[in-house]
Formats: sequence, C-alpha cells, structure tokens
Amino acid sequence: MVDRANDGILEERRTSIFCNSKQSGCELKCEKDSLAGSVSQRACVYCGARVVLNPITDAFHIVHGPIGCASYTWDIRGSLTSGPETFRNSFSTDLREDDIIFGGEKKLEKAIDEICAQYSPKVIFIYATCIVGVIGDDIEAVCKNAEARHGIRVIPVKSSGFAGNKSMGYKAAGKALMKLMDGPKQIKNEKEDNKNFNINFLGDFNLAGEIWITTGYLKQMGIEINARFTGDSRCEEIMKAPEASLNIVQCAGSMTSLAKEMEEKYGIPYIKVSFFGLEDIRHSLMSIAEYTKDPDIIERTEKLIFIEELKVQAELRKYSSRLEGKKAAIYVGGGFKAISLIKQFADLGIRTVMVGTQTGRKDEYDIIREIAEEGTVILDDTNPAELEKFIKEKGADILVGGVKERPLAYKLGVAFCDHNHERKHPLCGYEGAVNFAKEIDMTINSPVWRYV
Repeated sequence: MVDRANDGILEERRTSIFCNSKQSGCELKCEKDSLAGSVSQRACVYCGARVVLNPITDAFHIVHGPIGCASYTWDIRGSLTSGPETFRNSFSTDLREDDIIFGGEKKLEKAIDEICAQYSPKVIFIYATCIVGVIGDDIEAVCKNAEARHGIRVIPVKSSGFAGNKSMGYKAAGKALMKLMDGPKQIKNEKEDNKNFNINFLGDFNLAGEIWITTGYLKQMGIEINARFTGDSRCEEIMKAPEASLNIVQCAGSMTSLAKEMEEKYGIPYIKVSFFGLEDIRHSLMSIAEYTKDPDIIERTEKLIFIEELKVQAELRKYSSRLEGKKAAIYVGGGFKAISLIKQFADLGIRTVMVGTQTGRKDEYDIIREIAEEGTVILDDTNPAELEKFIKEKGADILVGGVKERPLAYKLGVAFCDHNHERKHPLCGYEGAVNFAKEIDMTINSPVWRYV
C-alpha cells in the first residue's frame, strides 16, 4: 500500500491504493460500496442497470424518477442496431414535488398505459431511481398489474440506492434479464435435443458495431450465436438464451453475476473472453474453439487467427516504433478490460505506470499485480484528486478512461483515449487493435502538446 507521510491521501483510502511490488503480501481492498455523497468516478446503481439493458433494440424503458435521471442516460451507449431504433427513446414519469409527497404509483401506471396504447410494446423495463427507494413506491405490484392488463412483459429493475454503485446496477439488470428469460413467453430449453453447438455472447453492447466484428469471427469458426446480451439484441432472442451450449463473457464486471445465475439455473457453463489486443483475441478465440472439442472448428480458428494477425502486424509495428518508451495511465470500469489494456500497451512498447478500475474484483487485481511492472500504482474506486496526483507523479503521457476522465487529462496537458461506452469507433477485434494503436499515436504525438 501507499505509505508516505503527508502525501495528501485520506487515511481511509490507503487500503484502496497499492504501489505494485512482487515482494509485498498486502491486498488491495476492493468490491466496496462508494460512500454516499462522495466524489467518485463511479456511476450510480440506476446508471449501471441502464447501460446493460438499454441496447436491447426493441425494448421500452421507463425511468420512474425525476426527469434528470432519464436525461442523464438518454442514448447512453454508442450502441448500433441492425433493426429497431426503439431503444434510442427515453421515457420518464418525471416525478415532481407532489409525487414525492403523495406517491408516484398512479403516474407510473398512466405512463405504462400510454406507451401500450401508442406503441404496442413487447417488453417494458421500469427503473426505480433513488427517490423511488426513498418514497417507497411498489413498482413490482405496478408491473404485475400492468402485465395482467396488457398481456405483455413489464419488468421492474430495482436500481435505487444512494450508497450503491454501478456494479450493483449490473446485478439489478441481470435479475431483470433473468425475469425476461423465465417469463411465460420463454421457449423451453431444448439444448439437450439440439445437436448444434451455439453460444450466448454476454457483455458486448455493440459499441460502434463491435459485436458485428466479433460475431463475424465466430461465424468463420463455424459457431452459431444464440443470443446477445445486449448489443443489437431483441427481446425474443434473450427469451431463448437458456437453449445455449455455452456463455462467453466479455464485460466481466457487468455480466459475471448473470453468467453464474444462468449456470446455476440452466446448467450453461461460461468462460471469460476479451477481444481487445492480439494476445487476448488469440486466447479467447482458441478457448471457445477448444471448448467445442471439434477438430474442424479448431482448425478453422487457427487459420483465422494466422490470417488476421498477418494482416495487421506491419501496421502495428509502424505505430509501436513511434510509441516506444511512452507511459500510460489506465482508469476504466472493469478489471478485465484493464488487464487487456496493459497487454495492448506492452505490445506497442508503452509502459503502464498507473492502473485503476471502478468495479474490479480481487481475482482481477491479482492478475493486474502479476502483469504490471514494479512501482505501478494500482487504484480501486478512485477520485479526481488521486488520479491527478498519480498521473503527474508517474509522468504519464496518456490517460485511457471515460467521459468523466477526459477533462482531467486535458487540464493536465496529457493525451487522452476514450475507451468508454460513448465512443463511435470500434476498438475490439483485429480492426479495433489497429484503430487503438492509431488513436494512441495520434493523441500522444499530436503537435498540440508542443504549445502546452
């Protein structure tokens, strides 16, 4: 842990900051709730639930709370669709002072009836925000009554909570998805009679069309996609998810709890994958292929990897020659992404000097400690003051993060790469590996830094 007198770090934060050392047996404290009212880089419980469920393209979403909650998360992901655009709408009950005093259940019922009358939806998700948790509206009862009235799925998402964090929102979204799979319209699980090997793809939200890239690889391997969670997905395919042979989990932070529930309830095993960076792409594709135990699939996968890597190696070498010796700071949502980024930077000749996550788990931090260099600062659930301190102290040339971290980087005169869910260009797969290297080169070696 960090152990220096008068270094400006709050005493209660010292257990969440670690200076990497192979000799140290100290453990980083993680998987804790944020302090209510504190300045953290995390998002709220409701936001965590919304970013998981929003990309379901034909679902309707009603935010039961003040209008600010809905506007905060309107079209929150850079998700693309090959069909319906329903998910781009954002509906709210717009709770006001009178609703807080007298309750908002009647207003929610009216909102559901209005959407059913105008749009004939298949599924509606109802999000409970913080204020709903305070006033005690029974959204489960409202949803149950609405299902009986309209004959559709109306699913409550229990996402209120001041003291919670985004990872709790992920779990709330997972429980809502389980309700959708367990509903009356679910197609019975027939995977025992299904001779074809197929998978559910958990944790890709089709940012900038990324799920189309990775499913393209899987099709070349001869593997069928059963359901996507939740990029470019449809309600009906999620209802069929229990039929799959295997779950692959890319965004471990948002989908591991759901994968565990599906394994327990439906007997579907899962493996974690990452399609960021050549090493992890190679490992993930081979892990999926080897799981099938099909010699043809394994052979096709090996051929795919060889051809795709050959296409991009020359271009990646060009960028690495311009980036050799630079230093990077990483602050992203989950630990699995941080691990991939450390490897990607190493391939480009860039040293990672600071790495942190919003919702990292102990096993992920153990891997980060193993692959990070001595002296790398490792942070859990950090704040702007700590980010600024260690970026300056370690002399980072670039910060990789999300929309909340961008202003900090630019104020410090440091290059920035957006690796969050608002981005508009793909960073996964072989195409994404080149895009990532190109973006890092463009921002680190931009002539603007000569004038700062």
